Amino acid sequence: MKYLSLVLSAVATLISGYLLVQHMGSKSGSKKTDAASSTTSDQSAEFRIAYFDIDSLQNKYEYFKDALGELKVKEENMNKELSSLERSYQKKINEWQQKGASMSQSEAEAVQREYGQMQQNYQQRRLTLEQQLENLKMDYKKNIKTKIEEYLRQFNKDKGYSYIISYEPELMFYRDTAYNITDQIIQGLNAEYKKAGEKK
Repeated sequence: MKYLSLVLSAVATLISGYLLVQHMGSKSGSKKTDAASSTTSDQSAEFRIAYFDIDSLQNKYEYFKDALGELKVKEENMNKELSSLERSYQKKINEWQQKGASMSQSEAEAVQREYGQMQQNYQQRRLTLEQQLENLKMDYKKNIKTKIEEYLRQFNKDKGYSYIISYEPELMFYRDTAYNITDQIIQGLNAEYKKAGEKK
């Protein structure tokens, strides 16, 4: 799920850089005329940015926690299935070892072929299960991102923010906590998730 954090943070950093360049450009351009200065001032007054803490969102958003729980169960089931396969193969190998030198050449060759097939089957099954788990992770990431985006569109209808970005300490060095809307977003997302669950 850290991938989602990195994507959101990278987008936030790009937006912040773009806005800084735009803001500096508009400041230098505003010195030309009093009318231009007035227009720039009005635009600056309307320009608002809010942020939310992505780590807090991951820790407190119920859908996010449920998704992690389901992924953990899926991964545990995958590991159990692979362990079961390994045990059954090991049992077969032990039987072959007990026969040992008593096997004929044709039996030994058949065992060798069967052993190779067992290895191939195991690898194919492992890759299939890992791919299924990875696909599930990607689906959850996409769903979480979509849910956040859709909620923020509704949330911002009467707030008037120009941008709402995610905060991560490694990418942003200062933030004014007056513009922290994390708790509002978590409450709203959890309320929507609960409502969706009640409809089922």
